[in-house]
Amino acid sequence: MTEHTYDLDNPTIQTLLNRRSIRAFADEAIPADVIDALESVAQHAASSQYLNDWSAIRITDPAIAAKLAEIGRQPYIAQAPLLYVFVLDEHRNALIAKAKSVDIDSDEFTLNGSYRFTQAQNDAVLALHAMETAAYSLGLGCVILGSLLNDVDALIDLLHLPKYTYPVLGLAMGVPAQEPKLKPRMPKSVQFFENAYPEISDDVLSKIADFDADVHQYYDLRDTDRPVDAFSDQIAKNSTANMDERKVQPVASRQGFRLDR
Repeated sequence: MTEHTYDLDNPTIQTLLNRRSIRAFADEAIPADVIDALESVAQHAASSQYLNDWSAIRITDPAIAAKLAEIGRQPYIAQAPLLYVFVLDEHRNALIAKAKSVDIDSDEFTLNGSYRFTQAQNDAVLALHAMETAAYSLGLGCVILGSLLNDVDALIDLLHLPKYTYPVLGLAMGVPAQEPKLKPRMPKSVQFFENAYPEISDDVLSKIADFDADVHQYYDLRDTDRPVDAFSDQIAKNSTANMDERKVQPVASRQGFRLDR
């Protein structure tokens, strides 16, 4: 048997290694056949137990896009030629189960529990990432929009999300109108481990200090006048950020999920 060979310089690896967030897009529509291909790629992502428990909403109404930009506090969201919001979706499966005589209002119905909530969220992220990678391979630029979760209640109302759904992330795409530098990545030795999670040592923290210096030399195109805060400073700031308005459980409960089981 011929030994398998590996082309480590293939287009897929190079596309992923050169991935960066694009926040400025050319005023150029994305062709319908490209949109169809991107959506097909998303559908071919892995799905837990083949439940297909995610959906994606393509935003074509400028008024809705403008509202999303308001929620995300990022004007470029409304300027993206192609814009999606991915949601975890047990609503469709609940309707299917009900049609098969399952009492979806009883305790025997478990698609609204914490396990399926997290797995459906994973499935939505995998589908989004597949679409994003395919878009980059076509020369498009993308930015993942976690900022849409600034106001989940408003997002649910805006998109008329029914019971047993919950928004996960947005994805904006288009022909790039900027070329940002690649962000630094932390050393593999502090992010990849073997067999078990290691004790955090002074050696690891010293490598983070070196990473801090690299990050601090990076200039984000959103603020070209100053370098980005060191990674450790970003962690410290976010570790005490007020998350009261971003708690998942209260909104998830209103959407019919029971995260306590």
